[in-house]
Amino acid sequence: MSDTTTNTEIPPEMSSDEMTSEIDTLIAIEVVYGVPDKQKILAITMKEHSTVEQAIIESGMMALFDDIDLAKNKVGIWNRAARLTDKLEEGDRIEIYRPLLADPKEVRKRRAEKAKLEGRADKVTGGRVNKLRKKD
Repeated sequence: MSDTTTNTEIPPEMSSDEMTSEIDTLIAIEVVYGVPDKQKILAITMKEHSTVEQAIIESGMMALFDDIDLAKNKVGIWNRAARLTDKLEEGDRIEIYRPLLADPKEVRKRRAEKAKLEGRADKVTGGRVNKLRKKD
């Protein structure tokens, strides 16, 4: 007499409805990234409810561009900020953004200071020079 038992249950077969619904859960999306001299748009299909991170990895975009680091690069879906954990929907366009080279506020501040020094901006108000204004 043997103490071992075997499980002889056979898993039920998938019905055709279940197989169809399994196929229907695929969605079409795009993953995009670009640098000044090279841009790439990759159209892929993913399972519904996949994450942004899964789509970027699955697309192979990181192999095409060495400078993509998901810990540093921000991402978006159709020009709106997104998280790597956000779920995808049919037709989503995932955009991988490059880091900014300069802080826009600092650039604007430097430009305003330069305009004041060159006489293109009013030194008191910072606005345009009013030629009709009386000088003191």
